Amino acid sequence: MFQNNARTITEYLAALPPDRRAVVGKVRSFVKKHLPRGYKEQIGFGSITYAVPLSALPDTYNGQPLCYAAIAAQKNFYTLYLMSAYGNPKQVKWMASEFKKRGKKLDMGKSCLHFKSLDDIPLDVVGEVIASTPMDAYIERYKATRKQTKKGK
Repeated sequence: MFQNNARTITEYLAALPPDRRAVVGKVRSFVKKHLPRGYKEQIGFGSITYAVPLSALPDTYNGQPLCYAAIAAQKNFYTLYLMSAYGNPKQVKWMASEFKKRGKKLDMGKSCLHFKSLDDIPLDVVGEVIASTPMDAYIERYKATRKQTKKGK
């Protein structure tokens, strides 16, 4: 994993080689264009994150802003974390179908979409996923999920 100890977006981008900075910059602009209102861009967990501010949801499981999406430049690939897809099998299934229709392979873990170049991902599909969950709905989904845990009961 590419280690980036940046404290700001500017520092994060400056630490990347120019070619990787260009890709991350394009993905960043794309995410910001599709991001629903209220999410805050910041550095978190060693990547550029888009999170629910603590002012909107102060009681998170780890005391950190709740991540909605994130961008990371790994050593050999890029990762776009799509937390709205995490725990939403219908959305992941839809993504897989849409990727396949466009002749693309969905390389995704639970929330992490891996790609080596922007040509590997259909941006319209990714844009729909990013735009899919308004912050209030994401907060409510989070709260409902927390109620199902041992600590939430």
